[in-house]
Amino acid sequence: MAKLHYPPTHTVAHVDDYHGTPVPDPYRWLEDLNAPETQAWIEAQNALTFDYLEQIPAREKIRARLTELWDFARFGAPFKRGGRIFQFRNSGLQNQDVLYVMDDPGNHGVHAEGRVLLDPNTLSEDGTVALTGADVSWDGRWLAYAVSAGGSDWKTWRVRHIETGEDLPDIVEWSKFCEASWLPDNSGFFYGRYAAPETGTEYAGTNYHQQVYLHYLNTPQTEDELVYARPDRKEWGFYTQVSDDGRYLVMLVSQGTDRRNRILYKTLPDGEFVELIPTFDAHFRFIGNTGPHFYFLTDLEAPRRQVIAIDVEHPARDYWRTLIPETADTLEDVTLAHDQFVARYLHDAHHRLLRFEIDGTPLGEIALPVLGSLLEVHGRSADAELFYTFHSFLYPPTVYRYDFLNGASEVLAAPTLDFDATAYETEQVFVTSKDGTHVPMFLVHHRDWRKDGQNPTLLYGYGGFNLAQPPVFMVWRLVWLEMGGVLAVGNIRGGSEYGEAWHAAGTLHRKQNVFDDFIACAEHLIAEDVTSPEKLVIEGRSNGGLLVGACLTQRPDLFGAALPTVGVMDMLRFHKFTIGWAWVSDYGCADDDLEQFQTLYAYSPLHTIKPASYPATLILTGDHDDRVLPAHSYKFAAALQAAQQGDAPVLIRIQTQAGHGPGKPTAILIAERADMWAFVAQALGI
Repeated sequence: MAKLHYPPTHTVAHVDDYHGTPVPDPYRWLEDLNAPETQAWIEAQNALTFDYLEQIPAREKIRARLTELWDFARFGAPFKRGGRIFQFRNSGLQNQDVLYVMDDPGNHGVHAEGRVLLDPNTLSEDGTVALTGADVSWDGRWLAYAVSAGGSDWKTWRVRHIETGEDLPDIVEWSKFCEASWLPDNSGFFYGRYAAPETGTEYAGTNYHQQVYLHYLNTPQTEDELVYARPDRKEWGFYTQVSDDGRYLVMLVSQGTDRRNRILYKTLPDGEFVELIPTFDAHFRFIGNTGPHFYFLTDLEAPRRQVIAIDVEHPARDYWRTLIPETADTLEDVTLAHDQFVARYLHDAHHRLLRFEIDGTPLGEIALPVLGSLLEVHGRSADAELFYTFHSFLYPPTVYRYDFLNGASEVLAAPTLDFDATAYETEQVFVTSKDGTHVPMFLVHHRDWRKDGQNPTLLYGYGGFNLAQPPVFMVWRLVWLEMGGVLAVGNIRGGSEYGEAWHAAGTLHRKQNVFDDFIACAEHLIAEDVTSPEKLVIEGRSNGGLLVGACLTQRPDLFGAALPTVGVMDMLRFHKFTIGWAWVSDYGCADDDLEQFQTLYAYSPLHTIKPASYPATLILTGDHDDRVLPAHSYKFAAALQAAQQGDAPVLIRIQTQAGHGPGKPTAILIAERADMWAFVAQALGI
């Protein structure tokens, strides 16, 4: 195709002063999301992008194959409450998963057909209203459910009678970053909310001063009871959990995305809050309790985490007991089921599932079918069964039931796809990064591949916020494999693959390690003749979008294409919008500290763009993204288009009525991924 002529993007003479350093921001005007000139810019950019994509011959064939492969029945792991069993299902191409209920598990169990309890697909014509929260009352009579529109993180809670399927008049608004926690008497639920934002700032305004409220059934939100607030600590957030015995409300107090937290609890119904963990020294997650003995997953003096017990009647640290000590593997999560601990470990970035007595005595391992990861694990102390969902790159999400009485797992739901997984294989390699660190990387490829440097290769990464990247199933990756592609996933620093030390090594002034690791993965793929720069595409979402943006500007020679999606691109201003302030624990803040400014300025994708020949780049975002403001992508696209010295296209695809990703309808997901693969096919000559 001919070299593109981009829509004109005017600049403004805006300069900020950071500790004596002037920093121009010529595209500041694009931060005004609702301004007519911003809307006109979006329309012009989308017109160019979709005109380009429509000319790619492979686009419709790719879309057709994606649609065909996506059309398979999917099931979530069941969960039990009040004598009923609940499960999310999708017939294949439904835009949103549907919540089913099985009323008589004693006779039919999880194999029952069940009935539809809530179908989010009926809430909007285009599927852009998603179910983003669901919690069942103790007696199994009521469902508190939250919906979000257009991809926003804002939730609106309602209450449905499970027997009749009718909703109460209750409407609870301006909730975010929380779940519902029911009172044991089923009269209401705890939730987190913010003050109603000013009109026009719903998707860009900062989210400070979260509060915990108690909503009683059949009452207006104006009568909700304020349970906890800290007006002196605007950055504090709260997550509530009622213990399985109904005796306690346990509250995790966080400060942004820093994993260190406090723990408060109160005896229900009318006790006062007690500060059990009064300082931000480490991460503590409440697992469950046996009477006054509380069990926590923590990284206190254990970077790869351990399980401890605290007697709330004798809470002094001298009385704390270690039940499951730290090991060489990272203890990612723990579920209390059948009065046992079921522990999910990360071993070289893939999962293992181990059981322990309540005193920490090892009971053995629940065998998993292949090298892969767990998607869900559901169980309760009184249950004799555990439900879990397992998947891997080539292994679609499969639901299992584990029976504690006979120690065996059975398959409850195994999807069937029109794809020959036996023709492909997964391997794990270790890459040496710039400073000598060994970084794991998964490779998925055809069994008959050849290392001739000509394989189109997708390198995916994230590298932040203590989030690991284990083997997961994504149907669109199957189409990439069928196109002759190789999939590579780098387990770079910043994640949780090897505990808190691995995470910390990719934060603040050490953030460059993340980019060095990813570049080392790319160089390994080239050195081993898996691919060549002309055949290598990089992809990342959110913090991974930052990863792609930074590597793109640091090493434009290394890649044939780039797919930065909903990325954090302006590292000097991210904290000024939505929940961005919460990311300072990972990134730092340019306003507060000279050295942090210098570090951020040195790698900020927006600020490191210079005239050069950049690879083909398709930037993706959603106009309702109220987590990573879409202006990050707008400004990055404008600057990269202006700096492009080569012929490769630099385009931005702005999805309307879509946000950061969660709850995105199937139809939009298919259209988006078809455009991404078509763009890459054109760029790499597939």
